[in-house]
Amino acid sequence: MFKTLREDIRTIFSRDPAARSTLEILCCYPGLHALWGYRVAHFFWTHNMRFCGRLTSQCTRFFTGIEIHPGAKIGKRLFIDHGMGVVVGETAEIGDDVLIYQGVVLGGTSLEKHKRHPTVGNRVVIGAAAIVLGPILIGDDARVGANSVVVNPVPAGKTVVGIPGKIVEDRRETVFNLEHGTLPDPINDALQAIINHQDTIEERLKKLETTSGK
Repeated sequence: MFKTLREDIRTIFSRDPAARSTLEILCCYPGLHALWGYRVAHFFWTHNMRFCGRLTSQCTRFFTGIEIHPGAKIGKRLFIDHGMGVVVGETAEIGDDVLIYQGVVLGGTSLEKHKRHPTVGNRVVIGAAAIVLGPILIGDDARVGANSVVVNPVPAGKTVVGIPGKIVEDRRETVFNLEHGTLPDPINDALQAIINHQDTIEERLKKLETTSGK
């Protein structure tokens, strides 16, 4: 157990440059508190004490603003940065070395009692306020841009942005931070293409008008 706790603390030191001391991490990181609360709740859930699991989960949500269903499956070294508003559904599965920012939702799209939440692979980064819905797979090393809504599977190593999420680039190297400002913006690119096309048409019209005037 203590080995796991130390690993959690080392993970935060490696992922967050704002972390300055172990005491600060223990006292001031709600993502860490939510993860520890989840582990207790998950223990109850998997040992047929489901009410205790849900109650523990709700208490953790009250204190951290992060809701992780005790039935979810979470791998090693998850880091929830800031964390307020994060929701992880009952049948969600999260791999190792995943980074999740505040406001992320791993939600379901069905009322039936079966697999209805996403499966997130290893080393995935999910940006702030992104919503991932349904029993879809987010492949290893994928990135989900901030405010994206993802309803289709994402292949390993790909980056998705937008509403609905669209694949915009390959990802071949492993990193743990998501530079939101450098992600491609397909909506802006489309608007810019329209503007450029309009400028071309206006120039052609001016030439025609000049020719007709002569």
